[in-house]
Amino acid sequence: MKIATWNVNSLNVRIGHVLEWMDIANPDILALQEIKQLSEAFPIEAFKEIGYHAICSGQKTYNGVAIITKEIPEDIITDFPGYNDPQRRILATTINGVRIINLYIPNGQSVDSDKYIYKLSWLKALIKFIKIEQEKYKNIIILGDFNIAPEDRDVYDAEKWGEEVLCSPKERAALSDIFNLGFCDVFRRFEQAEKLFSWWDYRAAGFRRNAGVRIDLILATKILASKCIGSSIDREPRTWERPSDHTPVIAEFDNQ
Repeated sequence: MKIATWNVNSLNVRIGHVLEWMDIANPDILALQEIKQLSEAFPIEAFKEIGYHAICSGQKTYNGVAIITKEIPEDIITDFPGYNDPQRRILATTINGVRIINLYIPNGQSVDSDKYIYKLSWLKALIKFIKIEQEKYKNIIILGDFNIAPEDRDVYDAEKWGEEVLCSPKERAALSDIFNLGFCDVFRRFEQAEKLFSWWDYRAAGFRRNAGVRIDLILATKILASKCIGSSIDREPRTWERPSDHTPVIAEFDNQ
């Protein structure tokens, strides 16, 4: 099983990029974030034409998540139970016996902002939701734009970034809480080169300088993680014309 996550920063703008990348990479499952369109505007037929099923939870202009899959998605959830949030940031489904949870975690803006308080509240709701899902499902993959860099080595200049948003102790503590529920960051199961990132700011030639951050993650329960045979970041789409500021992150699992 080949699974990928990609914050496309407007599917309307980058549908061509997504279809081109899928033709090249041939993922079994692709999780998208920031589709930035209403569910009724989602281009489901474009994916059907290339042999995929597609589900989404969208909203106008902002946020929005989708899952594109070769197999039929089942048991779909678009909200945390008991958590009232109009922002479309979560999409969970079961595909071939694996629970897939696609996330677009809030950015948080800055540690002294109301948006940061919202982010921490959202993370608490997420952890509660994961615990509920674990009561029902044994094999779970959580992936998406986490807007949290797990470690200092996931930031181009950790000293310069300091404890600002994406790297603050409270955000990293929440991510550690998820790891402590039995999840593994599969990218780090393999030897990787230094300075590999998944997001680069459009400003100040961030990509050219490789001034990036690794915030797009694929987490798996330990049994699933043990079956992961590789994980990588595909920088190529970030070089295309009018790219997203994120690029795809991929993991492959042995089906046996």
